[in-house]
Amino acid sequence: MKYPLSWVVDGRAAKASAATLLVCAFVAIGLACGGSSSSNPQTSSTSTPTQPTFSHVVVVVEENHSYSAVIGNSSMPYFNELASKYGLATQYFANAHPSIPNYLMLTTGQMETFDDNFSGTITDDNVVRELVKAGKSWKCYAESLPSPGYLGGDTGDYLRHHNPFTYLSDVQSDSSQSANIVPFTQFATDLASNAPPQYSFIVPDVMDDAHNGTLSEADTWLQINIAPLLSDSAFQSSGLLTITFDEGDQSDIQNGGGQVATLVISSAAKEGYQSTALYQHQSSLRLSLSASGVNTFPGMAASAPDMTEFFTGH
Repeated sequence: MKYPLSWVVDGRAAKASAATLLVCAFVAIGLACGGSSSSNPQTSSTSTPTQPTFSHVVVVVEENHSYSAVIGNSSMPYFNELASKYGLATQYFANAHPSIPNYLMLTTGQMETFDDNFSGTITDDNVVRELVKAGKSWKCYAESLPSPGYLGGDTGDYLRHHNPFTYLSDVQSDSSQSANIVPFTQFATDLASNAPPQYSFIVPDVMDDAHNGTLSEADTWLQINIAPLLSDSAFQSSGLLTITFDEGDQSDIQNGGGQVATLVISSAAKEGYQSTALYQHQSSLRLSLSASGVNTFPGMAASAPDMTEFFTGH
C-alpha cells in the first residue's frame, strides 16, 4: 500500500515561504506544484470488479474535529446514531492541515496547495473530468453560495476553499459545468423532484459544518437536511452517502491531517460495521467514482485502498 508523506502545515502560523517550499517538494514525488500540471501519471483505469454501483452518490464534508471529539459525543446524537447503524471507518485520516489540501484530495487525488488563499487554476485530472467523460451528472451544493455558478471569493458564511470545484479548469472554462455549482437550497428541490445528479458534493457553510459553529449545530443541520435524503425511496433503492471531516483538530497531525470520523451510509452497507483499515481522502475519491460506475481515478486515488469492505457480500 502507498500512503502520502505526512507533510503538515498549520494554516494559522506557517509562513508563506515555508508553505511554498512544502508544496513544491511534492514535485519530486509526482505531485503538482500550484496545481498547474496537465498530465497525471498516477491515473489508473482499473477498478475493483466487486465494487457495487449506485444511481446516486452523495459526499458531505464537515470541518476541523478529530475522531475522538465526534464519536461518542453526546452533542452529536444524530451522527453517532448513523455511525452505529451503518459503516464507520475507525482508522480514517485526513491528509494535511489546513483545509484546502484535503478538499482537493477529495476531488483531484492530489493536495495541490497548502494555501487556503489559493486563487489559481488546477488543470490536473479530477472528479468532474472523469464524471463528464463517463457521461455522469454532478453538482456541488454549497450553502450560502451567493448565486448559481459563483466562482468568486469568500462571502458571508461561504468560504471558497471549502468548495474545490471552483478551482478546476474543467469548471472555470465551461459555463455548462460552472452552472453545476449551486446554492444548497437546490438540493431539497432536486430531491423532491426526483432529479438529483449521479454525484453530489455538499458543502455546509461555516456555521453549519462545525468550523465556526458547534458540533451540536452541525449535528442538527445534518439531521434536518440529510434525514430526508436517507428516507427518500430512490436513495434507499440505490444511493450511497459518505460523511467525513476535512481534517482533525490542528493539534492532531497523525498521518498528516489527523484522525477523522467517516461514515459510509447505504442500504447496501453492512449494518453496524466498523472498519479498522487505514484510509485517507484519496480512498473516498476512489469510492465515489467507483460507486458512480467510473473506472478511472485521478492522482493518488489510482493506488488508494478501495473501500468495498463496507458493503454486503464483501
